[in-house]
Amino acid sequence: MSWETAATYLATHGLELAAMVATVLGIWLTTRRLLICWPITLLADFLYLAVFYRQGLLSDALLQIFFVVFTLYGWWHWWRGVRQEGEVRVVPLGRRSCALALAVGAVGSALLGRFMIWIGGMLQIAIALPHLDAALASFSLVASWWGARKNIANWWLWIVVDAVYIGEYIYKDLWPTALLYAGLVALAVLGLRDWRRAEAAQTAARTTLRSGSPAM
Repeated sequence: MSWETAATYLATHGLELAAMVATVLGIWLTTRRLLICWPITLLADFLYLAVFYRQGLLSDALLQIFFVVFTLYGWWHWWRGVRQEGEVRVVPLGRRSCALALAVGAVGSALLGRFMIWIGGMLQIAIALPHLDAALASFSLVASWWGARKNIANWWLWIVVDAVYIGEYIYKDLWPTALLYAGLVALAVLGLRDWRRAEAAQTAARTTLRSGSPAM
């Protein structure tokens, strides 16, 4: 690849590449349960907001706005947990809460898909893959909520959502982002492994504390 070709590529895809780097770094720091993950994730949210808007992926662009809100909430919630407990502790997700969140994600998929089609008609613009994009956006919000709440289930959902996103971005010719999401699947697997270890360590610590407590 010549310098001119490389310079042209960077000029065309520079914003997407910057968003990719910020996203990977933010998620890797999340797998490590480090509070600094949130400001970096916030930067990635704003960068991808611009990328998706340019590509006509309005559901994804709208999703980034919700991500900004969830990122700010997650930052605050994790910070409060660190202040009170000294670390970011994994919180179990009950079956009822899980079922409710998935139901909300399904309803959100249907509503957002219809809304995107209506917006496209109003603005007379082509909406790319409105129903699939809406479903991925809706369940990404569920995964983000679980992550902000420190629920380990967020990694399971991210694995599924990110795997489907790979195909969507290949279809949209967003190859750097498709490659990114392949990496995000791997990071989600890593996050699941690390958070499960942390959860096991928390359980062992609680068991040790109880066994060491004096009888009443």
